[in-house]
Amino acid sequence: QVQPVESGGGLVQPGGSLRLSCAASRFTGDIYAIGWFRQAPGKEHEGLATIRRSDGSTFYADSVKGRLTISRDNTENTVYLQISNLKPEDTALYYCATLLQPWYPFMGVKESPMGSWGQGTQVTVSS
Repeated sequence: QVQPVESGGGLVQPGGSLRLSCAASRFTGDIYAIGWFRQAPGKEHEGLATIRRSDGSTFYADSVKGRLTISRDNTENTVYLQISNLKPEDTALYYCATLLQPWYPFMGVKESPMGSWGQGTQVTVSS
């Protein structure tokens, strides 16, 4: 299983934006989608967005819809998560994962068919 590597996190002021990257040498054919997740201190893992490998269709959690955009580059080996209008409650470790079967952000993360995931990138929103 290819292990993705996340980057792009950092300290940002409220209202700011970030673009996170999730890169792999090659996302192989058995991967159904790539998903972005986050875990804030003391909270459960939260699924944010997914992008389907076959056609690039995107899906978002209702809690973040409108502020997040998931996309991929032309090689399809890097997936991005653009986050705008950041809030202190967005502070969390953000990580991406390969999904081996259909899964959407409204489903429980514990039921997500993850294949592999990265170490994550920390996003801290503070003034």
